[in-house]
Amino acid sequence: MSNPLDDDLTPCNQKSDMDFRDRGTYAQLLELMLNLQQTIGDHFVKLTTRQWQAQSPEEANRIQVVREQEDVINHTVCQVISLLWTEAAADQRLHESLPSLNSPEIWKKSPSPRQPDQQVWQSSFQPSFVSHILSNRGVDISDFYQSHFQDYDAYQQDKYHEEKNPLLCQNDMNCIEEDLLQYSDWRGHPLLREEVARFLTYYCRAPTRLDPENVVVLNGCCSIFSALLMVLGNPGEAFLVPTPFYGGFTFVSHLYAKVELFPVHLESEITEENSEPFQLTVDKLEKALLEARQKEKKVRGLVLTNPQNPLGIVYSQDSLMEYLEFAKRHHLHVIIDEIYMLSVFDESIKFHSVLSIERLPDPDRTHVIWGTSKDFGISGFRFGALYTHNKEVASAVSIFGYLHGISGITQYKLRRLLQDREWIDAVYLPANHSRLRTAHKYVTKKLRALEIPFVNHGCGLYVWVNLQSYLKPCTFAEERALHRRFLDNKLMLSRGKSYMCKEPGWFRIIFAENYVPLKLAMHRFKHALEEHNYDWMVKELEDAMKE
Repeated sequence: MSNPLDDDLTPCNQKSDMDFRDRGTYAQLLELMLNLQQTIGDHFVKLTTRQWQAQSPEEANRIQVVREQEDVINHTVCQVISLLWTEAAADQRLHESLPSLNSPEIWKKSPSPRQPDQQVWQSSFQPSFVSHILSNRGVDISDFYQSHFQDYDAYQQDKYHEEKNPLLCQNDMNCIEEDLLQYSDWRGHPLLREEVARFLTYYCRAPTRLDPENVVVLNGCCSIFSALLMVLGNPGEAFLVPTPFYGGFTFVSHLYAKVELFPVHLESEITEENSEPFQLTVDKLEKALLEARQKEKKVRGLVLTNPQNPLGIVYSQDSLMEYLEFAKRHHLHVIIDEIYMLSVFDESIKFHSVLSIERLPDPDRTHVIWGTSKDFGISGFRFGALYTHNKEVASAVSIFGYLHGISGITQYKLRRLLQDREWIDAVYLPANHSRLRTAHKYVTKKLRALEIPFVNHGCGLYVWVNLQSYLKPCTFAEERALHRRFLDNKLMLSRGKSYMCKEPGWFRIIFAENYVPLKLAMHRFKHALEEHNYDWMVKELEDAMKE
């Protein structure tokens, strides 16, 4: 018999055939382990059924011991199954040889019958399926959804209707047909999801019609982002994020997912490597990934915002493809937030949605977020949408609709808004872009007059400004002091530290406002800076006099 370790010494030109045969073995072992798992489960059910009938305290204690043993054994079996499945499913050539393993019957075993008066007990270690896409926590969440909401899903597909579906009607029931006043499908009302799919197909310029079944809507993009982190990453794992980035991501990742956002630090200085400030390159992604792994961080994905917040950068299609190829090489998920996609007001800049790419490098690991809070200025509606080509991910995220769903009335109004494409194209977007251009021009003119550097991009609702010359010394402590100065002058600016910016002294100014309040805001902005400089000079004079 040959030594299995000798496989590592196989020449490269023979390796693929050996791998294929090995993977066939993995598939056979996987099927045997699944059968073994079912046999073990049946055995323990019969064992505890016989003991349950005794009803004595001693027998009850024995039952508890048996169940603990089942937990340990089943957990070990599940780990073996997971490893075998990962190896067997890694090669697409084996899918035809695994018809039984790809069928739902293998993954959803029916529990053995129990006595009518027997307490139902389930092992916490027994997942209904094994996934090489979702995290362990994502598997548990998806499993919970599949096992607890099947009846509700059936109801959504077969609702009572007085004329079209009267079979559920009874004379003594107070039937209310108003769907908007009822709990909706946790993924969102089907009509809204269909409209979101049509809307994104049109405005993202998708090469083919997007599938409503791949859409999930929740109460805000942060809810979508948090849910994705929950189902794609386990606690303590990490996602790469170019900095500076939207600070709300840090909050939700810490609050719910307990997933670390590992920074890919970008610099403002223009060098040979940086042809523009805060330029993201694949080399920087590779470097950050290596740094994370050296710190023993398991990186599960990459988070991008396009257009970028707070920089306002719009990634070219070539750049997007480079980032996606990088993620595919390292088997990383990519979460792309496109919440500002309709707020590109500079006509010389072309926005490319990731959904417009005809052949995504890894569609199963590419997930897009969009909402109406910024592009339509209706953040109070609390609407965020996920589009993913991976139905497994969509299913796992759907359960969060139980906690983060949107009211039916709001969903109806959103659907009507997204339907009115003629008004959006002919009236709303031209007017909104014109007003954003005017406000942006006014604010940047004032900044130039104050000789304040800023990152200049024609999209989004904000300008990223450099106030390092007002920090003496240039530290994050002084940045915080200047931030307080703005607050004292009734100005709310976001400081760079909250965006994980590596360099102190950067602030974000929101300019999406009408002329009168914007004029007042810029007057207060100038006054706050003058006041800050004056206090610094007084302090310097006092220190000099003390010496």
